[in-house]
Amino acid sequence: MRGLESNKTKIRHKIFTEIARAAYEGGDIAKEIEHLPFKIIPGEVATYRDSIFLERAIVGERLRLAMGLPVRSYAEQCELSDGVSESAISEKYYVPPLINVIKFACNKCPEKRVMVTNGCQGCIEHPCLEVCPKGAISMVEGKSFIDQSKCIKCGKCADACSYHAIIKQERPCSAACGMNAIKTDQYGRAEIDQDKCVSCGMCLVNCPFGAIADKGQIYQTIMAIKSDVPVYAAIAPAFCGQFGPAMTFDKMRGAFKALGFEDVVEVSIGADICTLQEAQDFLKEVPAERPFMATSCCPAWAMMAKKLFPTLAPNISMALTPMTLTGRMIKKDHPGCKVAFIGPCAAKKLEASRRTVRSDIDFVLTFEEVLGMFDAKEVDPEDIPSDPLGEATGDGRGFAVVGGVAQAVVNAAKRLAPDREIKVAVANGLPECKKMLALAKAGKYNGYLLEGMGCPGGCVAGAGTVVPVNFSTSEVRKAQKDAKDSCILESKYLHYLPLIEERGVEE
Repeated sequence: MRGLESNKTKIRHKIFTEIARAAYEGGDIAKEIEHLPFKIIPGEVATYRDSIFLERAIVGERLRLAMGLPVRSYAEQCELSDGVSESAISEKYYVPPLINVIKFACNKCPEKRVMVTNGCQGCIEHPCLEVCPKGAISMVEGKSFIDQSKCIKCGKCADACSYHAIIKQERPCSAACGMNAIKTDQYGRAEIDQDKCVSCGMCLVNCPFGAIADKGQIYQTIMAIKSDVPVYAAIAPAFCGQFGPAMTFDKMRGAFKALGFEDVVEVSIGADICTLQEAQDFLKEVPAERPFMATSCCPAWAMMAKKLFPTLAPNISMALTPMTLTGRMIKKDHPGCKVAFIGPCAAKKLEASRRTVRSDIDFVLTFEEVLGMFDAKEVDPEDIPSDPLGEATGDGRGFAVVGGVAQAVVNAAKRLAPDREIKVAVANGLPECKKMLALAKAGKYNGYLLEGMGCPGGCVAGAGTVVPVNFSTSEVRKAQKDAKDSCILESKYLHYLPLIEERGVEE
């Protein structure tokens, strides 16, 4: 849960901090990583699980993932440091699978069950028994009893109970997965079907045991920063409020320079260019060339659409995403540099690994990972001078919240064609996105602009965010309001428009 400082988030933060510290200080990382589990989990008595050895083993796997390495199979002998030295480089792409289950950290939660709690009052009406379609409920010693061999987990009994004494439980990671990609292995542990997974990271966020984690590039980014090649930070629109109340908008540039970055660029500027491209495409192509157009900036949404609705793939905008456009802009102005995208999204890590994108974006880090870098470098916001960022428009900054992309495109389209009616449908969270596409496939959204966001609430709810979604949304709205210009057609960055002519980001 974002904004909750839990044991899970504390351990994750320690891991990111220690990997960042090791990178900044240099030394033998293969040797250092063997000691880090003892530094992160000190002492002799377990705090979170039955065994301190298990706690350290789980931390060890998290450290490997943070280095971009795969989890180990504990059916085979493998040192914790295996492959670490080879990953201690300044250039390394993410290798699927990005989202991983640490099997011995999994609690083996039941996939789905309906159960009677002690709250049952043994009432004489017993509606639970009456509504059960399979006769799975009976009264035993005056209380409701569910025969699990007959129960189909429909939940009708839970809905009927006036005391809410019957609950329907589902494995949290499975419940959060909009792709039904979480299944159970032969030992009862969670397993991700990578053919279905779109790397949205919602399972990672919702696993209370911290058994699911994604790979990282913290170490490699810092190695690049320490080299002679300038590294620029491209920060996503959702950054507002993510690094604490003292890290204000005007301190972002100074803060990232303190980490060693050459400079900072708002990805909202790339969003502005993306907005104009999608507005132009919509006005030209809908409905003349395609029945509707779907936005392209969310990789989890776009990947889901192409996996589940392949015939609708041509209706997804081919405009370069804001991340890719921003990286291309930076490299045009600073040839030979490297670009690190700093954002809320796990799926962006795989987007950056695509053949057509990797020349524009070298690294992808989440806000949560960058917080570890700030702590490792002991960056104090009070020591950071104010230095305003670029001049993205309010519409570009609004990409971070649900409905923001569609609104930006509509605003631009209205400027280009004032008399044109733009109909919009918006969905957030993959289950809602699937429903919207099913209706689109049935012809219900012909002539529409469709916006899909894989995370409930938009990018502000991404797997790599830190603060509560409502707070982050409020901060993004403030940044929109403070923007000097509101619409892309007022932007001073229109000279970058030729960059959008290169397409093919999904390859």
